[in-house]
Amino acid sequence: MLPITSAAAPAAIGPYSQAIASGGFLFVSGQLPIDPATGAFPSDDPVQQMRQCLQNIAVIAEAAGTHLSRTVKTTVLVRDLSRFAEINAAYAEAFSAPYPARATFEVSALPKGAQIEVDAIIALAGTR
Repeated sequence: MLPITSAAAPAAIGPYSQAIASGGFLFVSGQLPIDPATGAFPSDDPVQQMRQCLQNIAVIAEAAGTHLSRTVKTTVLVRDLSRFAEINAAYAEAFSAPYPARATFEVSALPKGAQIEVDAIIALAGTR
C-alpha cells in the first residue's frame, strides 16, 4: 500500500489518506467540493460542487501517475436528488464511454455541509 497525496487537492480533514495505491488500483477517498486554493466550496450549487469533486479526484489521480479517464468505479453521495439530472450531466462532462461503474445515494448530511461527495477507484498506469 502506497499513500498518494497532492497539494493541488484539499488535505484530508480526518484520519485518512487522500488516496491509496494498491494492487494496480488507486482508491481515492471521498472528495468534498473544496477548492484547494481557497479552502472553501466554489458554490453552494450541487452542480458546481460535482465539478469540483471530480477536479479534486483528477489531480489526485495525476499525482499517482494515472488519469481520471481510467476510473472504473465511483460512489456519489448527494444531499438532494431532486437535481439529479443536472448533477448527472456535470458528472458526464468528466467521463466518456465506457463509463465507470457507479453507485449514487441520497444522504441526510455530508461533512462541512457539502451537497456532494465523490470517491473513486482508478486503474493505475499499466493496468487494464
